[in-house]
Amino acid sequence: MSSKFLGKSLAELHQEMGQIPDISVLTGGERVIVKQIPLNQISPNPDQPRKHFSEKELNELAESVRKKGVLVPIILRGVKNKPYLYEIVAGERRYRASQIAGLKEIPALVKTLDEKNAMEIALIENVQRENLNPIEEAEGYKNLMEKCDYAIEDISKLIGKSESYIRNLMRITTLPDSVKELVKSGELSASHARTIAVSDNPEQLAHDIINNKLSVADAHKEVNTTDRAKTSRSFTKTTMDPVYVEKLESRLSETFNTHVKLREKRGGAGEIIIKFTNRIQMEDLIKKLQNN
Repeated sequence: MSSKFLGKSLAELHQEMGQIPDISVLTGGERVIVKQIPLNQISPNPDQPRKHFSEKELNELAESVRKKGVLVPIILRGVKNKPYLYEIVAGERRYRASQIAGLKEIPALVKTLDEKNAMEIALIENVQRENLNPIEEAEGYKNLMEKCDYAIEDISKLIGKSESYIRNLMRITTLPDSVKELVKSGELSASHARTIAVSDNPEQLAHDIINNKLSVADAHKEVNTTDRAKTSRSFTKTTMDPVYVEKLESRLSETFNTHVKLREKRGGAGEIIIKFTNRIQMEDLIKKLQNN
């Protein structure tokens, strides 16, 4: 492209060059298409980690879109059995701002993604770019664990945050909805929320913290004088020794002649993942399991 076009937005190029053609790029075994998609053919992702969108920030972004266009394409995936409809994987803020700005279409990368990949991308974008509130972030991690079979160590590697950070943050997913709303609104900090999550009466403690302006240290003292929630053990229970887990995995791998992964989750629950590379190996594994 000529140097005179450098630095211009997609909207400005569209005005000067006319209709921008679709761009099809093959990366690995996947074909990625950059194209202009009508907004009325796009729907939000129900598993989008971000549930709250600041009206002020959206209006500011809409004003930028009016002036410069959408500088970064959003990411979409096709809707099954509906060839002209798409679901947002990443970029819902840009999509909403484009609606406010009155755009009819938006530049997008159309990718072939399964639910797991779509959830990964959505979470990464939101955590790294858009500062999710603590509840949304914790629920995003919970979704990866429950819907995509992720362990905390997997999420840690995916987003670049420590396992202890993720484990502690996920405590707040057990809080009552009324307390979660206080965290979302900013009335109760994530640190306070994590502290009272182990209490049998977090609602009362939350209001005590807000009304009396208690510090996190003070909240700890309050928690220590109250009954503990039964669910609190699921986050404080000591997990199995990693060396022991490795030995169990090795024994299972030898038994089934394939890679086996053992994952312990909260409260001592967990899963055993047995991998296979083809249909024949799968059927052989099923026979072994049925005979044991």
